[in-house]
Amino acid sequence: MMEKMIFGRYIPGNSLLHLLDPRAKLLFVFGFICIIFLANNIATYGLLLLLVLAILLLSQINLRFLFNGLKMILFLIVFTFFLQLFFNKEGDVLFLLGFIKIHEEGLRQGIFISLRFFLLVLMTSLLTLTTTPISLTDGLESLLHPLKKIRFPVHELALMMSISLRFIPTLMDETDKIMKAQMARGVDFSSGTLKQRIQAFIPLLVPLFVSAFKRAEELATAMEARGYRGGEGRTKYRVLKWQTRDTLIEIVLIVLAILLVLIRS
Repeated sequence: MMEKMIFGRYIPGNSLLHLLDPRAKLLFVFGFICIIFLANNIATYGLLLLLVLAILLLSQINLRFLFNGLKMILFLIVFTFFLQLFFNKEGDVLFLLGFIKIHEEGLRQGIFISLRFFLLVLMTSLLTLTTTPISLTDGLESLLHPLKKIRFPVHELALMMSISLRFIPTLMDETDKIMKAQMARGVDFSSGTLKQRIQAFIPLLVPLFVSAFKRAEELATAMEARGYRGGEGRTKYRVLKWQTRDTLIEIVLIVLAILLVLIRS
């Protein structure tokens, strides 16, 4: 259940995706998030899907593990699809049964928006699965470095985002442990009405918050014990180095953007 949560986790590997500079991966993902909104027909979404599948194969991540982890967002994708399907009234009527009326544009937008949502989640998941939290912090800090001239706390922001990403799977693991402990005491999370299920989850909140604060306190103590005083004067063991492959991945993004502009409706 919760142990399948993949967002925020890192899977060690030696694939091309693992070897890319974290700055190149961050720029690619940010650019992908922007240009995905250019897609508005079957050809453009097909092109995006092919690119994401190619990147997925390059990552050498087990597909079953990846898609099992993405099951948690399946509800949101399905909900988004049906939201468009039943509330978008544009286009010809494709199906009519009582008060249920499905329009052509509703079906089209439901498929496209759900696919867009899925591709965004998949791409961001690949970013965290193939990049260590430390590399993400260093890459983000490097990209935001010019903001230091206006006294923006770049290092602190990058560190905060990295810790937040790392805490997601940690909190999911804690939630899973608490749920199993509650189930051993007879609590049922899988049956009953929706209201009963929500009420069954409420007792999880207190121990989960206690565990989260405990983890945060332990992290703060560990950082203080190691003499952490912010980013001033800190040196790095691993120095980021931009290589040819990093330039090529950005060129791929630019070519993709141009193709989307040319073939969109």
